Amino acid sequence: MTDTSSTRPAEGEARAPRQSLPHRLMRFVPLIAPVLLWTVPCWALLHSGQHWPLPVTLTGTVLFALGLIGMPLAMVRGHGRRQQDRAAIVGDTLLGIAWVLFTWSVLLGVLLRLALTVGGVGESQDRARIVTWAVLGVTAVLLAWGYAEARRVPRVRRLDVRLPRLGAGLDGLRVALITDTHYGPLDRARWSARVCETVNTLEADLVCHTGDIADGTAERRRAQAAPLGTVRATHARVYVTGNHEYYSEAQGWVDLMDELGWEPLRNRHLLLERGGDTLVVAGVDDVTAESSGLAGHRAHLAGALDGADPGLPVLLLAHQPKFVDRAAAAGIDLQLSGHTHGGQIWPFHHLVRLDQPALAGLSHHGTRTLLYTSRGTGFWGPPFRIFAPSEITLLVLRSPQESTSP
Repeated sequence: MTDTSSTRPAEGEARAPRQSLPHRLMRFVPLIAPVLLWTVPCWALLHSGQHWPLPVTLTGTVLFALGLIGMPLAMVRGHGRRQQDRAAIVGDTLLGIAWVLFTWSVLLGVLLRLALTVGGVGESQDRARIVTWAVLGVTAVLLAWGYAEARRVPRVRRLDVRLPRLGAGLDGLRVALITDTHYGPLDRARWSARVCETVNTLEADLVCHTGDIADGTAERRRAQAAPLGTVRATHARVYVTGNHEYYSEAQGWVDLMDELGWEPLRNRHLLLERGGDTLVVAGVDDVTAESSGLAGHRAHLAGALDGADPGLPVLLLAHQPKFVDRAAAAGIDLQLSGHTHGGQIWPFHHLVRLDQPALAGLSHHGTRTLLYTSRGTGFWGPPFRIFAPSEITLLVLRSPQESTSP
């Protein structure tokens, strides 16, 4: 008998996958990102040829250093075990400021300095100082505008969506979509009530919420979510979980939405009938549900469609756009999603597109499936929206058959 114990790896070792270099490097992003976000603008605005008076240089450097130290500390206290709302507000706001400063220090800093050099404007020090003031001015304007955009009640985006399999009796069906409300550290109970009032003006047949209701447990954010109970629909109000529910006791949110009169479509469907025709309205848990460890939570499309007539058109609620691959394979007619926020703060949308197949709007997938991705109704984290406006969406479903419906 040959002893192979010295040449064969242990069973646990054999099954352990070897992580790729990009995955190993991702561990260090939380450490590297804050350093880059604060040191790059510090160098670009203070130490790249401006030759500011010493008090100005020292004061500016200290402010950037405080941001570098304070932002991670506030984020940990705000979003870690302590869940301190005031700390979360400070950390999130500093994150937004740092991102905008970093972006425009790089883009405007390089391009404007190059243009001034080519144009022969001033001496080196003059050009450097012009760049600094330009970056600070643009950053201040964008942050003020972005804050106003984030805090306002979203504008209503209306569009017709033609579904080839939709019966004539359902032509003109009005579907209102809200998503990613992200009730959180900033108390937005009044904002929530105004959003719901706006939704009610749409006189929708079906109102959908595709997840990420809040950051925090249902008990903690109940006052902000309570106005959702006032939303009206002639047929149904339906809801599916988003990934942020699974950071905050998802079952509590499912129970609260049920209490507020919404139908939690947890891998199930209901039938919407009008004018002799029927629409299957289905929903799945978020794709992160299974890894949450909560019993019974997972994204299960087959379960959501179990018992539905395959000849009927299907409207599917799934929080993340990337679920559309499974939806298209199953022949879903229309998927409604959120999650992306449209990038929220430009140019973050480039990073979002690395993870999701669509950023915002209507897109085609497979032979039949349409995907509508909302830019979201609220905001996450930094209280800013820059070149990514929030929305309340009204989709009017259209049948290819003639109908007298409005």
